[in-house]
Amino acid sequence: MVPLVLPPTVIGYYLLVGLGSQSWLGQLLENLLGQQLVFHFSGLVVASILVNIPFAIQPIQRAFEAVPEEVRDAGACCGMSPLKVLFRIELPMVWPGVLTALVLCFSHVLGEFGVVLMMGGNIAGETKTIAISIYDSVQAFDFASAGQMSLVLLLFAITALALTTSLSRRLGGMNVSRRR
Repeated sequence: MVPLVLPPTVIGYYLLVGLGSQSWLGQLLENLLGQQLVFHFSGLVVASILVNIPFAIQPIQRAFEAVPEEVRDAGACCGMSPLKVLFRIELPMVWPGVLTALVLCFSHVLGEFGVVLMMGGNIAGETKTIAISIYDSVQAFDFASAGQMSLVLLLFAITALALTTSLSRRLGGMNVSRRR
């Protein structure tokens, strides 16, 4: 849960230092991957995954908590292994939570600024994101472009949340009705 309470620039700084070519981990990864992670798209992917873990864990955890213990017990009584119960019973019931996690993570990545700027810099065509483009537009006093890009992100966020909420309610209701 640390990424939820730490400022993104702090996380970005520690990732920059920890994964940079001056650290043992950065040197190890550079030798294994054949390239440096910092100021590269692959580093942004790693940073985005780390920063978004809480956004993925929470909805998935809530979905698994909503699965009645009796359902798991029934699968075990039928001779199903725990792995089979997971894949045949639990995952089909929790996939709205997994979908919610994916949408939240993707939406958060689109608007992430601090970690992206610290870890990836502002390299056009490589690590420049829409959030950084909005910042650059404001710095250049191009408020029209900043406003248009911000509106795109706002509309995307509202649409993603509305679709996810709607889908989760529909599928959640179907799962409840099937259990009865």
